[in-house]
Amino acid sequence: MPTYEYECTECKHRFDVFQKMSDEPVKECVKCTGSVRRVINGGSGIIFKGSGFYVNDYKKDTKCGSSSSADAPKQSESCAACSAADSCGA
Repeated sequence: MPTYEYECTECKHRFDVFQKMSDEPVKECVKCTGSVRRVINGGSGIIFKGSGFYVNDYKKDTKCGSSSSADAPKQSESCAACSAADSCGA
């Protein structure tokens, strides 16, 4: 469930409400019972916290080609021209 931010049009008090998307918007200020408007903000970005996320989970593969096994075919000429900083087009 998202948290919505509201601002009172009279006393300018800002407050957050944790509610379902299907719930009706809040109409009264919790401080002065004046009318409120919902503040549109950019939200927050994705935050990876906890032991379930690792550095290599979303890391770009810097090696040319997608296979790392010993019996993998040799790099093509266009792939050999790639640098490690460039993304591989092969």
